[in-house]
Amino acid sequence: MHKIILILFTISMASSCGESEPRRPINKQKQIFLKESAKRNRSKINIEQNLFDQVIKKDTTLKFYSSPLGFWYAFKKKGEIPYKRPVKGDRVTFKYRIEDLNQNLLYDEDQLGIVSFHVDQEDLIPALREGVKYLTERDVVVFLFPSYLCFGYQGDGEKIGINQPLRFTIEMLKIEKNK
Repeated sequence: MHKIILILFTISMASSCGESEPRRPINKQKQIFLKESAKRNRSKINIEQNLFDQVIKKDTTLKFYSSPLGFWYAFKKKGEIPYKRPVKGDRVTFKYRIEDLNQNLLYDEDQLGIVSFHVDQEDLIPALREGVKYLTERDVVVFLFPSYLCFGYQGDGEKIGINQPLRFTIEMLKIEKNK
C-alpha cells in the first residue's frame, strides 16, 4: 500500500515539474489606457509650460531661470551668504505664500506658518522639497511650479484646483547644516 502511494506521489510530482507558459493578457485595454494617459500628461505639461511663458513675458521685473524638473524660479531678493545652499540632511526653516499664476493670493504666510524640515528626509510636497534647494539664507524667490509638483490631479480640496500650476514665493529664514 505504501509503495502504491509513493509511486502515485512520484508520478504527480514529476508531471507537475514541466515548464509553465506565461499567461498573456486577454485584452490590450490597459496598454491603450496607459498610452493615452501619457499622451494627456504630455499635453498638460505643454499647456502649463505655455502658461509659464506668458507669465514670464508679463513680469518684466524678475529674471526667471528654468530648472531641470520643469519649474521656473526668479530671485526677488538675494541672501547675504551666496553659495550656501541646503543639501540632504540640512534643516531648513522658511515661510512661503501660494498664488495662482495671475498672482491672486490663495494662501499667505500667516495661514501656512513657518515650515522647518530636513532636506530630502521628510515628507513635503515636491514643489517645496525641490524649491528650497535653490535658496540660500535670506533669499526670497518666486517659483512657477507645474501642477505635478504641487497638488496634482486632486488639488487641495479648498482653494487649489485640479491640475493647477501655482506661483510660490519662498523666503529662506535659516539653514542649519547637518553635522
